[in-house]
Amino acid sequence: MDIFVARQPIFTKKEHIFAFELLYRDSSTNAFPVIDGDLATLEVLTHSFLTIGINNLAGEKLCFINFTENLLDNTLFDKLPPKRIVVEVLEDIPITPSLIQKLKYIKKLGFLLALDDFILHKNINLYDELFSLVNFIKVDFILSKPSERKVIEEIVKKNYPHIVLLAEKVETREEFYDAKEAGYGLFQGYFFAKPEIIKGTDIPANMAQYFRIISLLRNKVSSIEQIADEIERDVSISFKVLKIINSPAARKKSKIRSIKQAVVMLGLEELNHWIYVLMLRESKANSNGDGMALIEASLFRAKFCELLAKRKFLQNSSEYFLVGMFSLIDTLLHRKMSHLLQELPLTDEVVETLSGKPTDMTPYLELSVACDEVRWDDIIAGAEAIDIDHATLNKYYLEARSWAMDIIG
Repeated sequence: MDIFVARQPIFTKKEHIFAFELLYRDSSTNAFPVIDGDLATLEVLTHSFLTIGINNLAGEKLCFINFTENLLDNTLFDKLPPKRIVVEVLEDIPITPSLIQKLKYIKKLGFLLALDDFILHKNINLYDELFSLVNFIKVDFILSKPSERKVIEEIVKKNYPHIVLLAEKVETREEFYDAKEAGYGLFQGYFFAKPEIIKGTDIPANMAQYFRIISLLRNKVSSIEQIADEIERDVSISFKVLKIINSPAARKKSKIRSIKQAVVMLGLEELNHWIYVLMLRESKANSNGDGMALIEASLFRAKFCELLAKRKFLQNSSEYFLVGMFSLIDTLLHRKMSHLLQELPLTDEVVETLSGKPTDMTPYLELSVACDEVRWDDIIAGAEAIDIDHATLNKYYLEARSWAMDIIG
């Protein structure tokens, strides 16, 4: 499933890139589609941090992201990386005491705040509190009148020197010079660059699986093993859980030998948070069934490799499971395996095996692939290579295939 994020650079007075605004797109068409605002923001967050990757989108730069009124009231800020995101408060959000309290909480977490497409309105007595919190005010140079801009500029200069004015939709060099002269410090618009669309690929997820995992996470008697087992039943969720470990939001770096280890490292509270965010995004989107055959094959290979490893009494059977599960991840995501492996916190042996280098795991993966693709000569040779009799092989084949098909439903 192809996914898209647009990024538009924000420049300084010297025309150096200061940050990027990240924007939702649903195709390669460079225009914002008609879509629920909550879903648009959730899609941008998910794709930026868990699919495409924030460093691939913006390097080390700040990212301006629009937040709806509903999402300002969401607990997702507790786990997002505050040093990477500027929270843009949309212009249609009413300025109320409730909004001020939400922004105070978000600000306390370390996020920078911006007012998007700001126009000063009469009869609002909360501007002083609001302006004391925000770091940026974005002013639309197409929709706003010069007289409206001048009022904002004078108030900021006189009373709120900490606020940086950002001129957006700047389309000519004359507007750029006018904005600089008026005291603007940042600039965005077609004069500098149109939004650039970055394309990625997402794996379709099983919604029912999210509910099962969340149910286990809410049950105090659930074990780590039960939770890890449920996550392993979905390639998409497994991939995203490992991506979370390597994301700027997690601030953890470690090699993972199993999904269970990933769950322990993240902690149940953080895992619950991210599963909730992913499910919220999934529930608002209409995912299709593309790629389900590849996902079934991935699950079959994972289980088959694990069964073979356990048969040989190998202590790291969970790593064999990961080798099988991610053996088709490059095909699923239409990206080079070498690039994907850089984004996942897998052990060196798992990485080498998936890269095609011969390891102790290689014969097990090759046999699982041969069984998945029903290549008889390779099945016979592979079984001999790791000394597995045909009766046991057939038993494991049926068990792994049944397990994968049950999950796909």
